[in-house]
Amino acid sequence: MSSSSECDERTMREIYFPAFEQAVKEAKPWTVMCSYNRINGVYASENPWLLTDVLRKEWGFDGYVVSDWGAVSDRVAGVAAGLDLEMPSSGGVNDRKIIEAVRAGRLDEKLVDLACERILNIVFRYLDNAKPETPWDKEAQHRQAAEIAAECMVLLKNEGGILPLDKADDIAFIGEFAEKPRYQGGGSSHINSFRTTGAAEAAKGLKVTYTRGYDVAADDAPEALVAEAVAAAKQAKAAVVFAGLPDSYESEGYDRSHMRMPDCQNRLIEAVAEANPNTVVVLYNGSPVEMPWIGRVKAVLEAYLGGQAVGEATVRVLFGDVNPGGRLPETFPLKLEDNPSYLYYGGEGDATEYREGVFVGYRYYDRKKMDVLFPFGYGLSYTTFEFSGLRLSAEKIKDTDTLTVKATVKNTGSRAGKAVAQLYVGDPESTPIRPVRELKGFAKVALQPGESKEVSFTLDKRSFAYWNAQIHDWHVETGVFTIEVGASSRDLPLKAEVRVESTVELPRHYTMDSIFLDILADPKAKAAIMPMIRKTMEIFGSQERDQGTEAAKEAITEDMTMAMMNYMPLRGAFSFGTGISAEEAEALLKKLNGET
Repeated sequence: MSSSSECDERTMREIYFPAFEQAVKEAKPWTVMCSYNRINGVYASENPWLLTDVLRKEWGFDGYVVSDWGAVSDRVAGVAAGLDLEMPSSGGVNDRKIIEAVRAGRLDEKLVDLACERILNIVFRYLDNAKPETPWDKEAQHRQAAEIAAECMVLLKNEGGILPLDKADDIAFIGEFAEKPRYQGGGSSHINSFRTTGAAEAAKGLKVTYTRGYDVAADDAPEALVAEAVAAAKQAKAAVVFAGLPDSYESEGYDRSHMRMPDCQNRLIEAVAEANPNTVVVLYNGSPVEMPWIGRVKAVLEAYLGGQAVGEATVRVLFGDVNPGGRLPETFPLKLEDNPSYLYYGGEGDATEYREGVFVGYRYYDRKKMDVLFPFGYGLSYTTFEFSGLRLSAEKIKDTDTLTVKATVKNTGSRAGKAVAQLYVGDPESTPIRPVRELKGFAKVALQPGESKEVSFTLDKRSFAYWNAQIHDWHVETGVFTIEVGASSRDLPLKAEVRVESTVELPRHYTMDSIFLDILADPKAKAAIMPMIRKTMEIFGSQERDQGTEAAKEAITEDMTMAMMNYMPLRGAFSFGTGISAEEAEALLKKLNGET
Protein backbone atom coordinates (compact mmCIF):
# COMPACT_ATOMS: atom_id res chain seq x y z
CA MET A 1 0.00 0.00 0.00
CA SER A 2 3.04 2.26 0.14
CA SER A 3 5.36 0.66 -2.40
CA SER A 4 6.48 2.51 -5.50
CA SER A 5 5.83 1.07 -8.93
CA GLU A 6 8.85 2.12 -10.97
CA CYS A 7 7.72 2.18 -14.57
CA ASP A 8 8.83 4.12 -17.65
CA GLU A 9 6.32 6.27 -19.47
CA ARG A 10 6.35 4.22 -22.68
CA THR A 11 5.35 1.09 -20.76
CA MET A 12 2.59 2.94 -18.93
CA ARG A 13 1.26 4.47 -22.12
CA GLU A 14 1.36 1.26 -24.18
CA ILE A 15 0.44 -1.37 -21.58
CA TYR A 16 -1.24 0.01 -18.47
CA PHE A 17 -3.04 3.17 -19.60
CA PRO A 18 -5.04 2.07 -22.69
CA ALA A 19 -7.81 0.18 -20.85
CA PHE A 20 -8.42 3.16 -18.55
CA GLU A 21 -8.09 5.61 -21.42
CA GLN A 22 -10.68 3.78 -23.50
CA ALA A 23 -13.09 3.55 -20.57
CA VAL A 24 -12.77 7.25 -19.76
CA LYS A 25 -13.07 8.44 -23.34
CA GLU A 26 -15.82 6.09 -24.51
CA ALA A 27 -17.85 5.13 -21.41
CA LYS A 28 -17.60 8.57 -19.75
CA PRO A 29 -17.55 7.33 -16.11
CA TRP A 30 -18.69 9.71 -13.39
CA THR A 31 -16.04 8.69 -10.85
CA VAL A 32 -12.51 7.31 -10.90
CA MET A 33 -10.73 5.74 -7.94
CA CYS A 34 -7.00 6.22 -7.39
CA SER A 35 -4.79 3.42 -6.10
CA TYR A 36 -2.83 3.07 -2.87
CA ASN A 37 0.70 2.87 -4.13
CA ARG A 38 3.23 5.34 -5.39
CA ILE A 39 4.06 5.61 -9.09
CA ASN A 40 7.68 6.49 -9.65
CA GLY A 41 7.90 7.77 -6.09
CA VAL A 42 4.69 9.84 -5.97
CA TYR A 43 1.52 8.53 -4.34
CA ALA A 44 -1.33 8.09 -6.81
CA SER A 45 -3.55 10.13 -4.49
CA GLU A 46 -1.28 13.16 -4.84
CA ASN A 47 0.02 12.73 -8.36
CA PRO A 48 -0.90 15.77 -10.51
CA TRP A 49 0.47 14.18 -13.66
CA LEU A 50 -1.92 11.23 -13.34
CA LEU A 51 -4.99 12.92 -11.85
CA THR A 52 -4.91 16.21 -13.73
CA ASP A 53 -2.58 16.18 -16.72
CA VAL A 54 -3.43 12.72 -18.09
CA LEU A 55 -6.86 11.91 -16.67
CA ARG A 56 -8.53 15.30 -17.06
CA LYS A 57 -6.57 17.33 -19.61
CA GLU A 58 -5.65 14.53 -22.02
CA TRP A 59 -8.56 12.12 -21.64
CA GLY A 60 -11.29 14.64 -20.84
CA PHE A 61 -12.54 13.14 -17.57
CA ASP A 62 -15.17 15.45 -16.04
CA GLY A 63 -16.21 13.58 -12.89
CA TYR A 64 -14.56 13.40 -9.49
CA VAL A 65 -11.65 11.31 -8.22
CA VAL A 66 -12.12 9.31 -5.02
CA SER A 67 -9.37 7.60 -3.05
CA ASP A 68 -9.26 3.92 -2.36
CA TRP A 69 -10.05 3.24 1.30
CA GLY A 70 -7.15 4.57 3.36
CA ALA A 71 -5.04 5.47 0.33
CA VAL A 72 -4.47 9.12 1.27
CA SER A 73 -1.03 10.00 2.56
CA ASP A 74 -1.09 13.82 2.33
CA ARG A 75 -4.61 15.22 1.94
CA VAL A 76 -3.42 18.75 1.15
CA ALA A 77 -1.14 17.51 -1.63
CA GLY A 78 -4.03 15.38 -2.86
CA VAL A 79 -6.37 18.36 -3.26
CA ALA A 80 -3.66 20.21 -5.16
CA ALA A 81 -3.12 17.20 -7.42
CA GLY A 82 -6.79 16.60 -8.24
CA LEU A 83 -8.04 14.16 -5.58
CA ASP A 84 -11.56 15.32 -4.76
CA LEU A 85 -12.94 12.87 -2.19
CA GLU A 86 -11.10 10.99 0.56
CA MET A 87 -12.52 7.67 1.72
CA PRO A 88 -13.20 6.81 4.41
CA SER A 89 -13.53 9.95 6.48
CA SER A 90 -10.52 10.97 8.57
CA GLY A 91 -12.84 12.14 11.32
CA GLY A 92 -12.16 15.77 10.52
CA VAL A 93 -8.37 15.51 10.88
CA ASN A 94 -7.60 16.03 7.21
CA ASP A 95 -10.38 18.60 6.84
CA ARG A 96 -8.63 20.76 9.42
CA LYS A 97 -5.33 20.30 7.57
CA ILE A 98 -6.92 21.62 4.39
CA ILE A 99 -8.27 24.68 6.23
CA GLU A 100 -4.88 25.34 7.82
CA ALA A 101 -3.11 25.00 4.47
CA VAL A 102 -5.49 27.48 2.82
CA ARG A 103 -5.09 29.99 5.64
CA ALA A 104 -1.30 29.62 5.52
CA GLY A 105 -1.22 30.19 1.76
CA ARG A 106 0.09 26.66 1.05
CA LEU A 107 -3.07 25.63 -0.81
CA ASP A 108 -5.10 27.73 -3.23
CA GLU A 109 -8.70 27.94 -2.00
CA LYS A 110 -9.86 27.73 -5.62
CA LEU A 111 -8.63 24.13 -5.73
CA VAL A 112 -10.76 23.28 -2.70
CA ASP A 113 -13.75 24.93 -4.36
CA LEU A 114 -13.04 22.96 -7.53
CA ALA A 115 -13.05 19.65 -5.63
CA CYS A 116 -16.39 20.54 -4.04
CA GLU A 117 -17.79 21.58 -7.40
CA ARG A 118 -16.81 18.29 -9.03
CA ILE A 119 -18.52 16.27 -6.31
CA LEU A 120 -21.67 18.40 -6.41
CA ASN A 121 -21.82 18.11 -10.19
CA ILE A 122 -22.03 14.34 -9.90
CA VAL A 123 -24.62 14.58 -7.11
CA PHE A 124 -26.80 16.79 -9.31
CA ARG A 125 -26.15 14.57 -12.33
CA TYR A 126 -27.34 11.57 -10.32
CA LEU A 127 -30.51 13.39 -9.25
CA ASP A 128 -31.20 14.43 -12.83
CA ASN A 129 -30.81 10.85 -14.07
CA ALA A 130 -32.25 8.89 -11.14
CA LYS A 131 -35.11 6.53 -12.00
CA PRO A 132 -36.38 5.19 -8.68
CA GLU A 133 -39.34 3.56 -10.40
CA THR A 134 -37.05 1.23 -12.37
CA PRO A 135 -38.14 -2.37 -11.66
CA TRP A 136 -35.60 -4.78 -10.21
CA ASP A 137 -36.33 -8.19 -11.64
CA LYS A 138 -33.78 -10.33 -9.80
CA GLU A 139 -34.81 -13.55 -11.53
CA ALA A 140 -34.44 -11.98 -14.98
CA GLN A 141 -31.00 -10.68 -14.05
CA HIS A 142 -30.05 -14.11 -12.74
CA ARG A 143 -30.98 -15.59 -16.12
CA GLN A 144 -28.99 -12.89 -17.85
CA ALA A 145 -26.01 -13.63 -15.59
CA ALA A 146 -26.14 -17.26 -16.73
CA GLU A 147 -26.22 -16.23 -20.39
CA ILE A 148 -23.23 -13.91 -19.99
CA ALA A 149 -21.23 -16.48 -18.03
CA ALA A 150 -21.82 -19.18 -20.64
CA GLU A 151 -20.78 -16.75 -23.37
CA CYS A 152 -17.45 -16.11 -21.65
CA MET A 153 -16.32 -19.67 -20.89
CA VAL A 154 -13.23 -20.91 -22.72
CA LEU A 155 -12.92 -24.49 -23.93
CA LEU A 156 -9.22 -25.30 -23.57
CA LYS A 157 -9.19 -28.98 -24.51
CA ASN A 158 -11.70 -31.36 -26.09
CA GLU A 159 -9.93 -34.55 -27.07
CA GLY A 160 -12.01 -36.84 -29.22
CA GLY A 161 -14.93 -34.43 -29.07
CA ILE A 162 -15.95 -35.72 -25.65
CA LEU A 163 -17.88 -32.49 -25.14
CA PRO A 164 -20.72 -31.77 -25.34
CA LEU A 165 -21.96 -34.53 -23.07
CA ASP A 166 -25.08 -36.53 -23.91
CA LYS A 167 -28.00 -35.81 -21.60
CA ALA A 168 -29.03 -39.48 -21.83
CA ASP A 169 -25.73 -40.69 -20.35
CA ASP A 170 -24.85 -41.28 -16.71
CA ILE A 171 -22.51 -38.48 -15.69
CA ALA A 172 -20.59 -37.97 -12.44
CA PHE A 173 -20.15 -34.45 -11.08
CA ILE A 174 -17.23 -34.48 -8.65
CA GLY A 175 -15.87 -31.71 -6.44
CA GLU A 176 -17.30 -29.32 -3.86
CA PHE A 177 -17.24 -26.48 -6.39
CA ALA A 178 -20.03 -28.31 -8.27
CA GLU A 179 -22.29 -27.67 -5.29
CA LYS A 180 -20.79 -24.45 -3.93
CA PRO A 181 -18.99 -22.76 -6.82
CA ARG A 182 -16.25 -20.18 -6.43
CA TYR A 183 -17.90 -17.47 -8.47
CA GLN A 184 -16.45 -14.11 -7.38
CA GLY A 185 -13.26 -12.43 -6.22
CA GLY A 186 -12.00 -12.27 -2.68
CA GLY A 187 -11.77 -9.55 -0.08
CA SER A 188 -13.86 -6.42 -0.48
CA SER A 189 -14.94 -7.49 -3.97
CA HIS A 190 -17.38 -9.91 -2.34
CA ILE A 191 -21.05 -9.13 -2.89
CA ASN A 192 -24.17 -10.64 -1.38
CA SER A 193 -25.89 -12.52 -4.18
CA PHE A 194 -29.59 -13.11 -3.64
CA ARG A 195 -29.11 -16.64 -5.03
CA THR A 196 -26.24 -18.80 -6.18
CA THR A 197 -26.73 -21.71 -8.56
CA GLY A 198 -24.19 -24.52 -8.54
CA ALA A 199 -23.80 -27.06 -11.33
CA ALA A 200 -25.16 -29.90 -9.20
CA GLU A 201 -28.39 -27.96 -8.66
CA ALA A 202 -28.60 -26.87 -12.31
CA ALA A 203 -28.22 -30.49 -13.47
CA LYS A 204 -31.25 -31.77 -11.57
CA GLY A 205 -33.44 -33.77 -13.92
CA LEU A 206 -30.41 -35.12 -15.77
CA LYS A 207 -28.70 -38.45 -15.05
CA VAL A 208 -26.04 -36.78 -12.91
CA THR A 209 -24.57 -38.14 -9.67
CA TYR A 210 -22.76 -35.72 -7.34
CA THR A 211 -19.94 -36.52 -4.93
CA ARG A 212 -18.05 -33.94 -2.88
CA GLY A 213 -14.48 -35.11 -3.64
CA TYR A 214 -12.64 -32.59 -1.45
CA ASP A 215 -13.15 -30.18 1.43
CA VAL A 216 -12.52 -26.55 0.46
CA ALA A 217 -12.39 -25.22 4.02
CA ALA A 218 -9.84 -27.82 5.13
CA ASP A 219 -8.01 -27.74 1.79
CA ASP A 220 -7.97 -31.52 1.87
CA ALA A 221 -9.31 -34.58 0.06
CA PRO A 222 -9.76 -37.32 2.65
CA GLU A 223 -9.41 -40.87 1.40
CA ALA A 224 -13.11 -41.50 1.99
CA LEU A 225 -14.12 -38.63 -0.28
CA VAL A 226 -11.64 -39.67 -2.98
CA ALA A 227 -12.84 -43.29 -2.82
CA GLU A 228 -16.43 -42.15 -3.17
CA ALA A 229 -15.49 -39.99 -6.17
CA VAL A 230 -13.58 -42.83 -7.84
CA ALA A 231 -16.51 -45.19 -7.35
CA ALA A 232 -18.91 -42.68 -8.92
CA ALA A 233 -16.50 -42.11 -11.81
CA LYS A 234 -16.28 -45.84 -12.56
CA GLN A 235 -20.05 -46.08 -12.80
CA ALA A 236 -20.41 -43.08 -15.15
CA LYS A 237 -20.00 -42.65 -18.90
CA ALA A 238 -18.00 -39.47 -18.17
CA ALA A 239 -16.71 -37.82 -15.00
CA VAL A 240 -16.62 -34.04 -14.59
CA VAL A 241 -14.31 -32.73 -11.87
CA PHE A 242 -15.07 -29.21 -10.68
CA ALA A 243 -11.83 -27.66 -9.45
CA GLY A 244 -10.03 -24.33 -9.21
CA LEU A 245 -8.76 -21.87 -6.64
CA PRO A 246 -10.35 -21.26 -3.24
CA ASP A 247 -10.68 -17.73 -1.87
CA SER A 248 -7.58 -18.25 0.25
CA TYR A 249 -5.43 -18.78 -2.86
CA GLU A 250 -6.22 -15.47 -4.57
CA SER A 251 -7.67 -12.27 -3.24
CA GLU A 252 -7.01 -8.57 -2.94
CA GLY A 253 -4.28 -7.38 -0.61
CA TYR A 254 -1.70 -10.01 -1.56
CA ASP A 255 -0.24 -11.70 -4.61
CA ARG A 256 -0.08 -15.38 -5.43
CA SER A 257 3.35 -16.90 -4.83
CA HIS A 258 2.73 -19.87 -7.13
CA MET A 259 0.42 -21.05 -9.92
CA ARG A 260 -0.54 -24.36 -8.33
CA MET A 261 -4.05 -25.52 -7.60
CA PRO A 262 -4.63 -27.13 -4.20
CA ASP A 263 -2.72 -30.42 -4.01
CA CYS A 264 -5.88 -32.19 -2.86
CA GLN A 265 -7.67 -31.18 -6.05
CA ASN A 266 -4.78 -32.27 -8.27
CA ARG A 267 -4.71 -35.66 -6.52
CA LEU A 268 -8.47 -36.00 -6.98
CA ILE A 269 -8.26 -35.24 -10.69
CA GLU A 270 -5.48 -37.82 -11.13
CA ALA A 271 -7.49 -40.48 -9.27
CA VAL A 272 -10.68 -39.81 -11.22
CA ALA A 273 -8.85 -39.77 -14.56
CA GLU A 274 -7.35 -43.16 -13.74
CA ALA A 275 -10.80 -44.53 -12.90
CA ASN A 276 -12.56 -43.07 -15.97
CA PRO A 277 -10.76 -42.25 -19.24
CA ASN A 278 -13.55 -39.79 -20.11
CA THR A 279 -12.66 -37.21 -17.49
CA VAL A 280 -13.50 -33.53 -17.93
CA VAL A 281 -12.16 -30.73 -15.71
CA VAL A 282 -14.09 -27.50 -15.09
CA LEU A 283 -12.03 -24.68 -13.59
CA TYR A 284 -13.34 -21.90 -11.35
CA ASN A 285 -10.41 -19.52 -10.86
CA GLY A 286 -9.47 -15.90 -11.40
CA SER A 287 -6.08 -16.42 -13.02
CA PRO A 288 -3.94 -19.06 -14.79
CA VAL A 289 -3.05 -22.31 -13.06
CA GLU A 290 -0.58 -25.09 -13.72
CA MET A 291 -2.19 -28.30 -15.01
CA PRO A 292 0.07 -31.26 -14.23
CA TRP A 293 -2.79 -33.61 -15.20
CA ILE A 294 -3.52 -32.00 -18.59
CA GLY A 295 -2.31 -35.06 -20.53
CA ARG A 296 -4.58 -37.45 -18.61
CA VAL A 297 -7.94 -35.73 -19.00
CA LYS A 298 -10.03 -35.49 -22.12
CA ALA A 299 -11.36 -31.96 -21.77
CA VAL A 300 -10.82 -28.73 -19.83
CA LEU A 301 -13.38 -25.94 -19.57
CA GLU A 302 -12.10 -22.64 -18.14
CA ALA A 303 -15.10 -20.98 -16.49
CA TYR A 304 -13.14 -18.34 -14.54
CA LEU A 305 -15.23 -16.58 -11.85
CA GLY A 306 -18.57 -16.55 -13.62
CA GLY A 307 -20.94 -14.92 -11.18
CA GLN A 308 -23.91 -16.18 -9.20
CA ALA A 309 -25.39 -18.27 -12.04
CA VAL A 310 -22.10 -19.88 -13.06
CA GLY A 311 -23.34 -23.41 -12.29
CA GLU A 312 -26.28 -23.06 -14.63
CA ALA A 313 -23.99 -21.62 -17.32
CA THR A 314 -21.52 -24.47 -16.87
CA VAL A 315 -24.19 -27.12 -17.33
CA ARG A 316 -25.44 -25.41 -20.49
CA VAL A 317 -21.96 -25.51 -21.98
CA LEU A 318 -21.14 -29.07 -20.84
CA PHE A 319 -24.31 -30.49 -22.40
CA GLY A 320 -24.20 -28.42 -25.58
CA ASP A 321 -27.09 -26.01 -25.05
CA VAL A 322 -24.43 -23.32 -25.51
CA ASN A 323 -21.44 -23.67 -27.80
CA PRO A 324 -18.42 -22.16 -25.97
CA GLY A 325 -17.19 -19.01 -27.68
CA GLY A 326 -14.91 -17.39 -25.12
CA ARG A 327 -11.22 -16.77 -25.80
CA LEU A 328 -8.35 -16.42 -23.34
CA PRO A 329 -7.61 -12.80 -22.32
CA GLU A 330 -4.17 -13.92 -21.09
CA THR A 331 -1.47 -16.47 -21.79
CA PHE A 332 -1.35 -19.58 -19.62
CA PRO A 333 2.39 -20.19 -19.10
CA LEU A 334 3.72 -23.65 -18.34
CA LYS A 335 5.06 -22.49 -15.01
CA LEU A 336 5.36 -19.39 -12.87
CA GLU A 337 9.07 -19.01 -13.63
CA ASP A 338 8.24 -18.41 -17.31
CA ASN A 339 6.44 -15.18 -16.44
CA PRO A 340 8.33 -12.08 -17.68
CA SER A 341 8.13 -10.38 -14.27
CA TYR A 342 9.24 -13.43 -12.29
CA LEU A 343 12.81 -12.25 -11.55
CA TYR A 344 11.88 -8.75 -10.43
CA TYR A 345 8.30 -8.56 -9.16
CA GLY A 346 8.17 -7.98 -5.44
CA GLY A 347 11.02 -5.54 -5.69
CA GLU A 348 13.78 -4.61 -3.34
CA GLY A 349 12.84 -2.59 -0.30
CA ASP A 350 9.71 -0.56 -0.96
CA ALA A 351 9.86 -0.38 -4.76
CA THR A 352 9.07 -2.66 -7.66
CA GLU A 353 10.70 -2.11 -11.04
CA TYR A 354 8.68 -3.04 -14.09
CA ARG A 355 11.77 -4.26 -15.89
CA GLU A 356 9.84 -6.30 -18.43
CA GLY A 357 8.70 -3.01 -19.97
CA VAL A 358 6.26 -3.48 -22.84
CA PHE A 359 6.94 -7.21 -22.97
CA VAL A 360 3.96 -8.29 -20.91
CA GLY A 361 2.02 -11.50 -21.51
CA TYR A 362 1.88 -12.74 -25.09
CA ARG A 363 4.16 -9.92 -26.22
CA TYR A 364 6.92 -11.58 -24.19
CA TYR A 365 6.16 -15.22 -24.93
CA ASP A 366 5.82 -14.63 -28.67
CA ARG A 367 9.00 -12.57 -28.88
CA LYS A 368 10.89 -15.28 -26.97
CA LYS A 369 9.22 -18.05 -29.01
CA MET A 370 8.48 -19.81 -25.73
CA ASP A 371 6.28 -22.84 -25.33
CA VAL A 372 3.13 -22.04 -23.36
CA LEU A 373 0.28 -24.13 -22.01
CA PHE A 374 -2.34 -22.07 -23.88
CA PRO A 375 -1.67 -18.90 -25.90
CA PHE A 376 -3.38 -15.52 -25.68
CA GLY A 377 -6.67 -15.43 -27.58
CA TYR A 378 -6.99 -19.24 -27.60
CA GLY A 379 -10.29 -21.07 -27.30
CA LEU A 380 -11.98 -24.08 -28.88
CA SER A 381 -15.54 -24.62 -30.07
CA TYR A 382 -17.88 -27.52 -30.73
CA THR A 383 -17.55 -26.58 -34.38
CA THR A 384 -14.65 -25.51 -36.62
CA PHE A 385 -13.87 -22.27 -38.44
CA GLU A 386 -11.87 -21.22 -41.47
CA PHE A 387 -10.32 -17.80 -42.13
CA SER A 388 -9.79 -16.56 -45.69
CA GLY A 389 -9.89 -13.60 -48.04
CA LEU A 390 -7.74 -11.06 -46.21
CA ARG A 391 -8.02 -7.70 -47.94
CA LEU A 392 -6.53 -4.28 -47.18
CA SER A 393 -8.04 -1.03 -48.43
CA ALA A 394 -4.59 0.21 -49.46
CA GLU A 395 -1.03 -1.02 -49.86
CA LYS A 396 0.41 2.28 -48.65
CA ILE A 397 -0.98 4.93 -46.30
CA LYS A 398 0.14 7.92 -44.27
CA ASP A 399 -0.07 7.78 -40.50
CA THR A 400 -2.90 10.32 -40.69
CA ASP A 401 -4.99 7.91 -42.79
CA THR A 402 -7.04 4.91 -41.72
CA LEU A 403 -6.73 1.41 -43.09
CA THR A 404 -9.68 -0.94 -43.51
CA VAL A 405 -8.94 -4.63 -43.10
CA LYS A 406 -11.48 -7.27 -44.11
CA ALA A 407 -11.50 -11.05 -43.89
CA THR A 408 -13.99 -13.87 -44.23
CA VAL A 409 -14.81 -16.36 -41.48
CA LYS A 410 -16.64 -19.60 -42.31
CA ASN A 411 -18.20 -22.20 -40.02
CA THR A 412 -16.86 -25.45 -41.48
CA GLY A 413 -18.42 -27.71 -38.83
CA SER A 414 -21.84 -29.15 -38.10
CA ARG A 415 -22.94 -26.92 -35.20
CA ALA A 416 -23.80 -23.26 -34.89
CA GLY A 417 -21.06 -21.40 -33.07
CA LYS A 418 -19.22 -18.16 -32.56
CA ALA A 419 -15.75 -17.39 -33.92
CA VAL A 420 -13.52 -14.61 -32.64
CA ALA A 421 -11.47 -13.12 -35.46
CA GLN A 422 -8.38 -11.43 -34.03
CA LEU A 423 -6.24 -8.85 -35.83
CA TYR A 424 -2.59 -8.30 -34.91
CA VAL A 425 -0.19 -5.63 -36.16
CA GLY A 426 3.60 -6.01 -36.19
CA ASP A 427 6.58 -3.83 -37.12
CA PRO A 428 9.32 -6.29 -38.11
CA GLU A 429 11.99 -3.66 -38.83
CA SER A 430 11.25 -1.22 -36.04
CA THR A 431 14.05 0.95 -34.67
CA PRO A 432 12.61 0.93 -31.12
CA ILE A 433 12.34 -2.55 -29.64
CA ARG A 434 8.76 -3.72 -30.09
CA PRO A 435 6.74 -6.95 -29.73
CA VAL A 436 6.46 -9.28 -32.71
CA ARG A 437 2.75 -8.50 -32.90
CA GLU A 438 0.07 -6.74 -30.89
CA LEU A 439 -3.68 -7.22 -30.83
CA LYS A 440 -5.40 -4.22 -32.43
CA GLY A 441 -8.91 -5.51 -32.98
CA PHE A 442 -11.23 -8.49 -32.65
CA ALA A 443 -14.72 -9.39 -33.79
CA LYS A 444 -17.03 -12.11 -32.49
CA VAL A 445 -19.36 -13.52 -35.15
CA ALA A 446 -22.18 -16.05 -34.85
CA LEU A 447 -22.27 -18.55 -37.70
CA GLN A 448 -24.58 -21.38 -38.69
CA PRO A 449 -23.00 -24.54 -40.17
CA GLY A 450 -21.58 -23.68 -43.59
CA GLU A 451 -22.27 -19.97 -43.15
CA SER A 452 -19.64 -17.30 -43.95
CA LYS A 453 -19.44 -13.72 -42.77
CA GLU A 454 -17.10 -10.86 -43.47
CA VAL A 455 -15.42 -9.12 -40.55
CA SER A 456 -14.06 -5.60 -40.88
CA PHE A 457 -11.52 -3.63 -38.84
CA THR A 458 -10.44 -0.01 -39.04
CA LEU A 459 -6.86 0.79 -38.08
CA ASP A 460 -5.72 4.35 -37.30
CA LYS A 461 -2.44 5.93 -36.26
CA ARG A 462 -2.50 4.36 -32.79
CA SER A 463 -2.68 0.92 -34.38
CA PHE A 464 0.82 1.36 -35.79
CA ALA A 465 2.35 3.74 -33.25
CA TYR A 466 4.59 3.36 -30.24
CA TRP A 467 4.98 5.91 -27.44
CA ASN A 468 8.00 8.06 -28.18
CA ALA A 469 9.46 9.45 -24.95
CA GLN A 470 11.49 12.03 -26.86
CA ILE A 471 8.41 13.85 -28.18
CA HIS A 472 6.02 12.62 -25.44
CA ASP A 473 3.53 11.47 -28.04
CA TRP A 474 2.50 8.54 -30.17
CA HIS A 475 4.76 8.11 -33.18
CA VAL A 476 4.65 5.95 -36.28
CA GLU A 477 7.96 5.03 -37.83
CA THR A 478 7.93 4.88 -41.60
CA GLY A 479 8.09 1.28 -42.76
CA VAL A 480 6.29 -1.92 -43.67
CA PHE A 481 3.88 -3.33 -41.09
CA THR A 482 2.43 -6.84 -40.97
CA ILE A 483 -1.33 -7.41 -40.67
CA GLU A 484 -2.27 -10.86 -39.35
CA VAL A 485 -5.74 -12.31 -38.76
CA GLY A 486 -6.68 -15.58 -37.11
CA ALA A 487 -7.88 -17.41 -34.02
CA SER A 488 -5.16 -16.58 -31.46
CA SER A 489 -1.77 -14.93 -31.16
CA ARG A 490 -0.26 -18.21 -32.38
CA ASP A 491 -2.85 -19.23 -34.95
CA LEU A 492 -2.78 -16.56 -37.63
CA PRO A 493 -3.28 -18.08 -41.09
CA LEU A 494 -3.87 -14.75 -42.85
CA LYS A 495 -1.06 -12.25 -43.39
CA ALA A 496 -0.57 -9.12 -45.46
CA GLU A 497 1.66 -6.04 -45.44
CA VAL A 498 1.07 -2.31 -45.59
CA ARG A 499 3.58 0.51 -45.83
CA VAL A 500 2.90 3.40 -43.48
CA GLU A 501 4.56 6.76 -44.07
CA SER A 502 5.18 8.95 -41.04
CA THR A 503 4.10 12.59 -41.28
CA VAL A 504 6.12 13.57 -38.21
CA GLU A 505 9.85 14.09 -38.39
CA LEU A 506 11.55 13.36 -35.10
CA PRO A 507 14.00 16.00 -33.86
CA ARG A 508 17.57 14.80 -34.20
CA HIS A 509 20.82 16.14 -32.82
CA TYR A 510 24.19 14.62 -33.61
CA THR A 511 27.53 14.99 -31.85
CA MET A 512 31.00 13.63 -32.48
CA ASP A 513 29.99 10.69 -30.29
CA SER A 514 27.02 9.72 -32.48
CA ILE A 515 27.58 6.35 -34.15
CA PHE A 516 27.28 5.81 -37.89
CA LEU A 517 24.40 3.33 -37.46
CA ASP A 518 22.19 6.05 -35.98
CA ILE A 519 23.28 8.67 -38.48
CA LEU A 520 22.59 6.39 -41.45
CA ALA A 521 19.06 5.75 -40.20
CA ASP A 522 18.29 9.40 -41.00
CA PRO A 523 17.91 9.78 -44.80
CA LYS A 524 18.97 13.45 -44.79
CA ALA A 525 22.00 12.83 -42.61
CA LYS A 526 22.90 9.76 -44.64
CA ALA A 527 23.09 11.78 -47.85
CA ALA A 528 25.38 14.32 -46.19
CA ILE A 529 27.78 11.82 -44.69
CA MET A 530 28.04 9.11 -47.37
CA PRO A 531 31.01 10.71 -49.20
CA MET A 532 33.04 10.66 -45.98
CA ILE A 533 31.93 7.10 -45.20
CA ARG A 534 33.09 5.80 -48.57
CA LYS A 535 36.47 7.47 -48.13
CA THR A 536 36.82 6.16 -44.58
CA MET A 537 35.91 2.62 -45.64
CA GLU A 538 38.51 2.66 -48.39
CA ILE A 539 41.25 3.86 -46.05
CA PHE A 540 40.18 1.61 -43.17
CA GLY A 541 39.92 -1.45 -45.38
CA SER A 542 43.29 -0.86 -47.05
CA GLN A 543 44.97 -0.36 -43.68
CA GLU A 544 43.57 -3.62 -42.37
CA ARG A 545 44.66 -5.51 -45.50
CA ASP A 546 48.13 -3.98 -45.51
CA GLN A 547 48.79 -4.80 -41.86
CA GLY A 548 47.11 -8.21 -41.67
CA THR A 549 48.08 -11.73 -42.64
CA GLU A 550 47.19 -13.22 -46.01
CA ALA A 551 44.20 -14.98 -44.42
CA ALA A 552 43.03 -11.73 -42.81
CA LYS A 553 43.35 -9.90 -46.11
CA GLU A 554 41.02 -12.42 -47.74
CA ALA A 555 38.54 -12.25 -44.85
CA ILE A 556 38.19 -8.46 -44.84
CA THR A 557 35.27 -7.55 -47.07
CA GLU A 558 33.27 -4.40 -47.66
CA ASP A 559 30.37 -5.84 -45.66
CA MET A 560 32.67 -6.58 -42.72
CA THR A 561 34.18 -3.11 -42.85
CA MET A 562 30.72 -1.50 -42.94
CA ALA A 563 29.53 -3.66 -40.05
CA MET A 564 32.49 -2.49 -37.98
CA MET A 565 31.84 1.12 -38.91
CA ASN A 566 28.19 0.96 -37.83
CA TYR A 567 29.16 1.21 -34.18
CA MET A 568 32.04 3.62 -34.68
CA PRO A 569 31.46 7.16 -33.35
CA LEU A 570 31.79 9.99 -35.83
CA ARG A 571 35.01 11.14 -34.19
CA GLY A 572 36.51 7.70 -34.84
CA ALA A 573 36.45 8.23 -38.58
CA PHE A 574 38.99 11.02 -38.28
CA SER A 575 41.53 8.67 -36.71
CA PHE A 576 42.13 6.77 -39.93
CA GLY A 577 43.83 9.40 -42.05
CA THR A 578 40.82 10.70 -43.94
CA GLY A 579 42.45 14.09 -44.26
CA ILE A 580 39.40 15.90 -42.90
CA SER A 581 40.36 18.88 -40.79
CA ALA A 582 38.75 19.85 -37.49
CA GLU A 583 37.07 22.77 -39.24
CA GLU A 584 35.64 20.52 -41.93
CA ALA A 585 34.44 18.09 -39.27
CA GLU A 586 32.57 20.85 -37.43
CA ALA A 587 31.05 21.99 -40.72
CA LEU A 588 29.90 18.44 -41.44
CA LEU A 589 28.37 18.18 -37.97
CA LYS A 590 26.42 21.41 -38.48
CA LYS A 591 25.18 20.08 -41.80
CA LEU A 592 24.01 16.87 -40.15
CA ASN A 593 22.08 18.89 -37.58
CA GLY A 594 20.54 21.10 -40.25
CA GLU A 595 22.31 24.21 -39.00
CA THR A 596 23.70 25.15 -42.40
